[in-house]
Amino acid sequence: MRLFRLVKIARVGLKCGLDRLILEHDPSGRLAWPLKLLNGLYFWRDRNRLAAPRGVRLREALETLGPIFVKFGQVLSTRRDLLPDDLADELAKLQDQVPPFPSDEAIAVIELSFKRPLHEIFATFEREPVASASVAQVHFATLYDGTEVAVKVLRPGIAPVIAHDIALLDSFALLLERFWSDGKRLKPREVVREFAKHLEDELDLMREAANCSQLRRNFADAQLLLVPEVYWDYCTHEVMTMERMHGIPIGQIDRLREAGIDLKALSRAGVEIFFTQVFRDGFFHADMHPGNILVSAAPASFNRYIALDFGIVGTLTETDKNYLAINFLAFFRRDYKRVAEAHIESGWAPSKTRVDELEAAVRAVCEPIFDRPLKEISFGKVLLRLFQTSRRFNVEIQPQLVLLQKTLLNIEGLGRQLDPDLDLWQTAKPFLERWMREQVGWRGFINHIRKEGPQWATMLPALPRLAHQALSQATERNAEAAAELARLREEAANSRRLAALAMLVALAALLLATLQIV
Repeated sequence: MRLFRLVKIARVGLKCGLDRLILEHDPSGRLAWPLKLLNGLYFWRDRNRLAAPRGVRLREALETLGPIFVKFGQVLSTRRDLLPDDLADELAKLQDQVPPFPSDEAIAVIELSFKRPLHEIFATFEREPVASASVAQVHFATLYDGTEVAVKVLRPGIAPVIAHDIALLDSFALLLERFWSDGKRLKPREVVREFAKHLEDELDLMREAANCSQLRRNFADAQLLLVPEVYWDYCTHEVMTMERMHGIPIGQIDRLREAGIDLKALSRAGVEIFFTQVFRDGFFHADMHPGNILVSAAPASFNRYIALDFGIVGTLTETDKNYLAINFLAFFRRDYKRVAEAHIESGWAPSKTRVDELEAAVRAVCEPIFDRPLKEISFGKVLLRLFQTSRRFNVEIQPQLVLLQKTLLNIEGLGRQLDPDLDLWQTAKPFLERWMREQVGWRGFINHIRKEGPQWATMLPALPRLAHQALSQATERNAEAAAELARLREEAANSRRLAALAMLVALAALLLATLQIV
């Protein structure tokens, strides 16, 4: 099957003229003759398609190859360190519009998962899906207690397709590392592995349900974000049942205005939600495109975001959070020296990097964009220039931050739609300053005491016993060491006695030999 898939990929690539794109990045010429051979076999090609810009041809090829390649193209569009600007811009246009699979297949998956007929599980079930994506689709239903729910069903037979496509993507990434001068530094195979890991997570709807439940708990007391409740009795690895959410898609700006939604407040709330997820929780929704976000128009939750689709989430360690906060805050304060120092301290830049040179390079990128509204700033171009700077200073791209970068670009897109005059810097700066105060200083010290207090309360009563045990063990070790030292000294004394005796014997033998000679 992999061979047939590879043949299809080669055929689509040649049809879209991707061989020319590959040859542009093969300075060694090692790929020239195989591509010319394939080109000779595929002698007829559409001249109009070949005349299109290379970004358009690449996007069309990925759309033709199917949803997994489309999804990879979406991820790749955020890696402007890997692609030229024109390719990244075109890949950003990819839309994951996948035709739904037959409702009978969805019902069969549900009945097999619960080992019961559909009418015993749900009081009503809408056969027509309301949404369809690459790995699953969603149907509305009603529980027997009257609760309205949304039922997500995994696409049948998708796992082996994904496995084969990921294997092929990894092979392409290997070629990229081998034939592109920047390949090893930019770690394309790690990008593929990161992509594969998140796709694997999406194939387990119990994991997605757990992600949803965690995000709901994180924002339970916040008046910013609504997250659906998960109904665990109706969830399996292939089926996820959650609360049905009612709202206006965030991309429908005219409907939001008609409903009286405050778009400026909504845009500021979006920035706060993003930074709260990243820096407070280290757990963030990493697929925040307009299709996954609604806005509530209900009186009880008016003007609040509604999050959907939790298959892709990102996580950050405490170290990542601290260094990111330092970098963001230093950017907002225009402290480019601190940005350079943080990159070196974190190991993202080589230890021998000159701080003043990296500081000057970052200043040249960031200084022109301050004090300007979002409509006048292109984060894509800023990121591209930062990546060009990183290449110059051999800064390693951190694979765990790819999802964060993708999410930040999504936030930028939403912000442009809702409020083009939004000042992202001034909106985010107070939040980061507050977060930093909670992490360092007296407030941070008190927070750490509160966090560690229960563990200390458990350990304190045991301290005398533990100290006595440690002293007893130390005394025993000292006694054993003293005994061993005495033994070694005795062995040394015996060795000296034997040496002296051997010397006396030797002298006696020499004396006897002398008398005999005389």
